[in-house]
Amino acid sequence: MTDLSLYRNIGIFAHVDAGKTTTTERILKLTGKIHKTGEVHDGAATTDFMDQEQERGITIQSAATTCFWKDHRFNIIDTPGHVDFTIEVYRSLKVLDGGVGVFCGSGGVEPQSETNWRYANESEVARIIFVNKLDRIGADFLRVVAQVEKVLGANPLVMVLPIGIEEDFVGLVDLLTRQAYVWDESGEPENFEIVDVPADMTDLVEEYREKLIETAVEQDDDLMESYLDGTEPSIEDIKMCVRKGTVALDFFPTYCGSAFKNKGVQLILDAVVDYLPCPTDVKPQPLTDEDGEETGDFANVTIDEPLKALAFKIMDDRFGALTFVRIYSGVLNKGDTILNSYTGKTERVGRMVEMHADERNEISSAQAGDIIAVVGMKNVQTGHTLCDPKFPVTLEPMIFPQPVISIAVTPKDKGGSEKMGIALGKMIAEDPSFCVESDQETGDTILKGMGELHLDIKIDILKRTYDVELEVGAPQVAYRETITKEIEDTYTHKKQSGGSGQFGKIDYRIKPGELGSGYQFKSSVVGGNVPKEFFPAIEKGFKGMMAEGPLAGFPVLDVEIELYDGGYHAVDSSAVAFEIAAKGAFRQSMPKAGPQLIEPIMAVDVFTPESHVGDVIGDLNRRRGMIKDQAVGVTGVRIKADVPLSEMFGYISTLRTMTSGRGQFSMEFSKYSPCPNSVSEAVIVAEREKKAAKKK
Repeated sequence: MTDLSLYRNIGIFAHVDAGKTTTTERILKLTGKIHKTGEVHDGAATTDFMDQEQERGITIQSAATTCFWKDHRFNIIDTPGHVDFTIEVYRSLKVLDGGVGVFCGSGGVEPQSETNWRYANESEVARIIFVNKLDRIGADFLRVVAQVEKVLGANPLVMVLPIGIEEDFVGLVDLLTRQAYVWDESGEPENFEIVDVPADMTDLVEEYREKLIETAVEQDDDLMESYLDGTEPSIEDIKMCVRKGTVALDFFPTYCGSAFKNKGVQLILDAVVDYLPCPTDVKPQPLTDEDGEETGDFANVTIDEPLKALAFKIMDDRFGALTFVRIYSGVLNKGDTILNSYTGKTERVGRMVEMHADERNEISSAQAGDIIAVVGMKNVQTGHTLCDPKFPVTLEPMIFPQPVISIAVTPKDKGGSEKMGIALGKMIAEDPSFCVESDQETGDTILKGMGELHLDIKIDILKRTYDVELEVGAPQVAYRETITKEIEDTYTHKKQSGGSGQFGKIDYRIKPGELGSGYQFKSSVVGGNVPKEFFPAIEKGFKGMMAEGPLAGFPVLDVEIELYDGGYHAVDSSAVAFEIAAKGAFRQSMPKAGPQLIEPIMAVDVFTPESHVGDVIGDLNRRRGMIKDQAVGVTGVRIKADVPLSEMFGYISTLRTMTSGRGQFSMEFSKYSPCPNSVSEAVIVAEREKKAAKKK
């Protein structure tokens, strides 16, 4: 079997437009995987193979590919940078052992870089940093290093220094070997010379080399002692210490270059080999029980244990459904029968393939550490565990954010309904952050997603990939309802009409719950006035009513209900009677408990040139935004604010107009917060009119 120490499962992630996909292209060219480099701006990048990616010049879905460098196998995933597709970054990081964080030499640490870095921290993924685009105007390697420290709270370990900057950027100095790599103007990555360090950089190189060694030897007490006694460790020993610290997340080896100009990418590949962990270096994945609680056991990365694998992505293409799988333990062979521990059903592995963007190579077996795709699996979804039927286990599941924006769509012609249904089924399987619901009264299909761009792309895919023409409604905000007052109340359900009767009496308190607590039910009944066997029915009755609040029919959040007394009849009381009593109690009491409309608030992160700060802040205030923070950088100002989602539609075009196209922003769901009365009244009236129109 393959030596796992020669495996590197890595992801490339960054803010929009920092150069992730271009870096991936250069890696594929250098490793001989492709022979002609495709450019993102030409729509020809290998890993951006969707029409929508090629037209917009952005990455939408993560793409997997495999290549080799110095006898090491790299399984690489190129992830999107746009905030609407962070789900792709999150699920990719979940199955990777290491990552390359790409930052723009002039833009520095941008909003989405922070979100991705946070995901990588949560997933405990070791990373190296690549500061790209050093040939750009305004690029400054050491400034970006300082930003990584300050903004991300990370510890970058500088491994190289640039020779020249902006249009004078010609190469790098490797601090460990004190060698300078200088590229010529041909733009070919292989055309470089190794020369002595430029005389004017000697002092700076020695200063940063000393910092590098001092940080590295902290990983080994013996080396540190001999270093303090004046003995410099060998380069191999320093590399060993850097690797140890990188795997432990104590620091992040930091490189620089220009992927577009083919400068510095070889050193990144060498760093992946030297410092990023192989599958056996990282903490094994925890196993969980059916409720998602850790059992204390782990999926150890070895071929000697039964199969344990995680399906982390579903993709539908011209060859059929593909399930991307990361194998943690054991071996998977073509023809094997495997168990999906989530559904309890077994499936036979028909075809297995190794992916290169949207191309594939057939393989007959794969082992622990591999990332592969299985063709034609029927009932597997993202986050499901695949395992040996004789040894059922569950790997730690993935948790996905809830959609915050929705739109209503209807096919333009009757024939489109069936096509749309099939297409949406495939799209939901591919993207767990995309949901579809049906409006029972209007028959409209409601699409829910993470942002305007997210839904815009989905509609484009429906039109072009699946040939479904749609009428699209205005975006809808996912409002919710809650209560503001605590009340005590009683409700009796009594029905006596011949035959067996129904009786259930409940005394209860309804009060506002903690923010984000959802719905909670507890019972403090003593003395058996309501027998315990009816508690689940009462809880079920209340819970079933939470889907539609008293104000405008939005779901109810953050409510605590306590059952403290009641009464029952020895013959006529039943679970059904108490469930009906709870539903009646909800209808009776919720309007008295100070119901209130709450709206989704987004954490908005705006980057703007300094000259436009006043305009941007004024505009955010007009959108009912609360400014939280301002940070002045060299290239502009970052403004953090909490803004209601309902005020953010179309914001990107306003921001670009205000900032002459230089502004950027990202946003993610933060919390629910009470609506002002004027907004609340308008929403409630609109919802009631909509419902009245439907009834006609």
